[in-house]
Amino acid sequence: MTEPTHGEPHGGALGERLNWLRAAVLGANDGIVSTAGLVVGVAGATGDRSALLTAGLAGLLAGSMSMAAGEYVSVSTQRDSEKAALAQEKRELREQPEAELEELAQLLERRGLSREVAVEAAVQLTERDALKAHARVELGIDPDRLTNPWHAAWASFLAFTAGALLPLLAMVLPPAQWRLTVTVVSVLAALTLTGWSSARLGSAPWARAVLRNVAGGALAMGVTYAAGSLLDLAGA
Repeated sequence: MTEPTHGEPHGGALGERLNWLRAAVLGANDGIVSTAGLVVGVAGATGDRSALLTAGLAGLLAGSMSMAAGEYVSVSTQRDSEKAALAQEKRELREQPEAELEELAQLLERRGLSREVAVEAAVQLTERDALKAHARVELGIDPDRLTNPWHAAWASFLAFTAGALLPLLAMVLPPAQWRLTVTVVSVLAALTLTGWSSARLGSAPWARAVLRNVAGGALAMGVTYAAGSLLDLAGA
């Protein structure tokens, strides 16, 4: 019988990779929609390239920094909670090892193992690494792979920036008469891609996700353009 030779990630590694990909897609989507709404709104009020570039860059930097800071705070809180739970589990293992062994056996039994097999598995897992066994089975935490707030912050910053660059460049690079058309078409195409990608990553029907994504982006651009146009008329 030959050993399997495939190298696909399994279990937690695959789930973690999918979570990162999903976060990157959603971060890019946020960058596309928010920056597109901003530059299209400004375009409704003025056709000045400098004003459009300034507004777009300001929106890109503010949005990417906000996303990064929010992810850092959120993931730091999660990491602190994980470390506190591990510290408590370590203390319980030191103070009442027999009770913790029985708890582990019961948890394994609830997962479908027979009583005898659960007890034997709990003993072997405890002998190998008691804290890691309880962390994974009881807490759902891998002590070797705690969430990293800096990774999350940088990922969000880069994903948002990548998404925001598209509407910004689409608005400032083409000739004035083509700016709005190029921006709208580029943004809707990008939202189609991110909607499809997010649906595929979540194993969901893609048509509804794409329609929802494109409709939301189109609405955002329509509202901001109308607001910019009204401000232009009011100023005139």
